[in-house]
Order: sequence, then structure tokens, then C-alpha cells
Amino acid sequence: MTELDPVIHAQARLKVVASLSALGDGDRIAFPRLQELLAMTAGNLSVHLRKLEEAGYVEISKTHRGRTPATLVRLSRRGRLAFEEYTETIRKLLDPTSSKEQS
Repeated sequence: MTELDPVIHAQARLKVVASLSALGDGDRIAFPRLQELLAMTAGNLSVHLRKLEEAGYVEISKTHRGRTPATLVRLSRRGRLAFEEYTETIRKLLDPTSSKEQS
């Protein structure tokens, strides 16, 4: 049986990755907007984003909008693939007969 990716499997990181996967490929979201969507504190979100970034699952860029600093987040290709594999593993765990029928 395939193991669930421990980086994604943590509840908060799963919420982050699922939210970012809803964006178009290459689209980015501002840190405060992601924080608002997930109802997480800035510190908690930062910790989980750092862990996802270390795994290569998210890309974080710091820029400016006018004179205001902005942090933008997006799911990397590697992160998108990892999330697809994660969701496929969940599907197989929930319905093991479906993977046998597809083989």
C-alpha cells in the first residue's frame, strides 16, 4: 500500500495545498488573502508554508505593490504532482476495489 505524503498529510498543510491547487497553473495568491481563506494566524501559516517550501511544494516570492511589501504564494509543479498523488492514494484507501478494477 502506498503511504500518504507526511508533508501534505498534516491538516493545516493539506488545507494550504488544497487551496493552492484550486488556482490556475502558475497563478499566485497574496499571503494575507490565503491567511484569510484558511482562517489561520500569520505565524501558523508561515510555519506551514516554510515546511511546504522546504519540500519544494510551494514557491514564495516577495515583491512590492507600490511601496507596500507583498508576499505571493503558488503551488509548484512538484507540489501539484504531490497533491495529485496524495489524492489518488486517498481514493485508493477509500475504495480499494476501484484500483483492482482499473488494473
